[in-house]
Amino acid sequence: MQVTYWLEHAWLDPEVEPGVVVEVSQDGRIADVRTGADTPPPGATVLRGLTVPGLANAHSHAFHRALRSTVQVGSGTFWTWREVMYSVADRLTPDTYHALARAVYAEMALAGITTVGEFHYLHHAPGGTPYDDPNAMGEALIAAAAEAGIRITLLDTAYVSSAIGDKHSGKEPDRHQLRFSDGTTEAWAERATLLKDRDHARIGAAVHSVRAVPADQLGTVAEWAGTRGAPLHVHLSEQTAENEACLAAHGCTPTRLLADHGVLGPNTTGVHNTHLTDEDIALLGGSRTGTCMCPTTERDLADGIGPAVALQKEGSPLSLGSDSHAVIDLFEEARAMELNERLRTRTRGHWTAAALLRAATADGHAALGWTDAGRIERGALADLTTVALDSVRTAGPLPRLGAETAVFAASAADVRHTVVGGRHVVRDGQHELVGDVAGALTAAIGALRG
Repeated sequence: MQVTYWLEHAWLDPEVEPGVVVEVSQDGRIADVRTGADTPPPGATVLRGLTVPGLANAHSHAFHRALRSTVQVGSGTFWTWREVMYSVADRLTPDTYHALARAVYAEMALAGITTVGEFHYLHHAPGGTPYDDPNAMGEALIAAAAEAGIRITLLDTAYVSSAIGDKHSGKEPDRHQLRFSDGTTEAWAERATLLKDRDHARIGAAVHSVRAVPADQLGTVAEWAGTRGAPLHVHLSEQTAENEACLAAHGCTPTRLLADHGVLGPNTTGVHNTHLTDEDIALLGGSRTGTCMCPTTERDLADGIGPAVALQKEGSPLSLGSDSHAVIDLFEEARAMELNERLRTRTRGHWTAAALLRAATADGHAALGWTDAGRIERGALADLTTVALDSVRTAGPLPRLGAETAVFAASAADVRHTVVGGRHVVRDGQHELVGDVAGALTAAIGALRG
C-alpha cells in the first residue's frame, strides 16, 4: 500500500517548491514526486512548513551525551575533558548503553536526523574482557537505532594503542582504553566481520586516529573497508599535539601517514581535519577523501576552526556531525560552519544555504554509505524532515527563502515531522515510538551516575 505526503513547501535541491506530492511505495522508497499541487490530494498526510530530505549526522559518540553540562564545570583542555569521558565509559554495559543510545537517537529523530554515523570504539567490558557476544555493545547501538526509528551506520573502530610510538608500534592502552582495544587490527577485523548489515543498519569501519592505530596496522583497516566497499572514517588532526607526535615519530603529518598507508580515498572521511598543512589539504582533496566538520564540538573543546572552504575547493566533500552532543542540532552545525568561517576571515557568504543543506543531507548520507538517501526524488529512500515556518524563530521570511530560514534561523526545536522510510517517527513534534524522550534521557543518564 502506497503512502502519500503533501509537502506545503519542499526543498528540491537547490530550489524551494510549493505544493509537492510525494508518493511512497511499500519498500519505503519514493515512487513519485509531483510539484504544483495547490491542495493536498485525498488521503494525503499533510506536512506543513518546509520539508527537506532527512538529515544525516555523520559523526556521533552516543555515550558522550551523558557528559552534557557535566564537562562545563571549570576550565581545562581536550585532554582533561577526555578524563571525564573515560569515567562515563567505565560505567557502561550493553544494557545501560542500549538505554542511553535509544534515548539519544530519539533526541536525534526529534531534531530531524534520520541517519546517524556512530563512531563506535567502546567494544569490551572494563579491563578489556570480551562479552560473551564480542559485539554486544555494537549490537546494543544497532538495536537502539531501530527502536528510535532511525538508520545507523555503525563505524566499528580500531583502537589498539594509547599514543604514537615508533614506526611499528604504539604505546599500550591505559586502563580506561583496554575496553576499546582488540589487541591488534587483525583481531579487530575478525570481530568486526561478525557484524552484519540490516535494513536500517550498515557496517563501516574507522581508524580512531593515528595515535590509536600504529602505522603498520593502518593498512589492515583500510583493506577491510575496501574489500567490502564500506565507509571508512578517521579522527584526523583534531589536536596540534597529534600532529607534533606524528612528525616526531614518522617525520610526516597524520594526513601524509594515512595517504602512504592507503587509508585516503572517496570512501574515506576525515573527521575534524582541523590543523592541516597546504599539502594535507591537497592530499585530502585530490583523493576525494571527505571532511566531516563538527563545529559545536570543535568550539566546545576549543579545538579550533578547520579549513573547510579550502578543503571543499580542493575536492573534499563536506558533511556534518554532532560528535560529543554538546547540542544535537544539524541546523546549528551547518550555520556554525559558515559563521565560524566569517569570524576567521571577516568576510561573509562562503557557502549558500543550499550548499550547507547538501552537507547535512545528501553528502552526509554518502559519507555513511547511504547513497540512496538525502534527496527528495524518485527512487530515493523516503526520509523527510519538516521544519516549521511559523515559529518565533522562523516566522516572517518568504517561503521561497525556506532554505535560508532553515539554516540561518531554525533550530532542532522547529522540527515538526520526521519520516523514515515513509513511516512517521516524529509527528507534530512528538516522538511516535519512544514518547517521553526527555524522561528517557533523564533515566538513562541518571542510571550511569548512580
